[in-house]
Amino acid sequence: MAHLTIERGRTLYLNSKNMLICDEVESEGSVDQAAICTCEVVRRAMDLGAAAIILVHNHPSGDSSPSRQDIAMTRDIINAVKGFNIPVHDHMIIGKEGFSSMRSAGLI
Repeated sequence: MAHLTIERGRTLYLNSKNMLICDEVESEGSVDQAAICTCEVVRRAMDLGAAAIILVHNHPSGDSSPSRQDIAMTRDIINAVKGFNIPVHDHMIIGKEGFSSMRSAGLI
């Protein structure tokens, strides 16, 4: 994902042993935006019987720092799945020089 020219958002759905159930592309956007629909993430998590999720997207600019929009979207998804006892383990942002973890940065 580091070398894509557009943003792509993915959701990793995990079982209760944190094993991958499904890796889905949630959105493809422009060079600086790929909106992930909160209701679709919740619906798909319920359909799959997911016990947890990890969000992943890339920044074509190469800078893996989370934007304000990234943080707001992550918080919206966390709040939406919280009611179903589905934790968001992390939101990883992939750049050309590496990645950022919102959990490691204290944003989750």
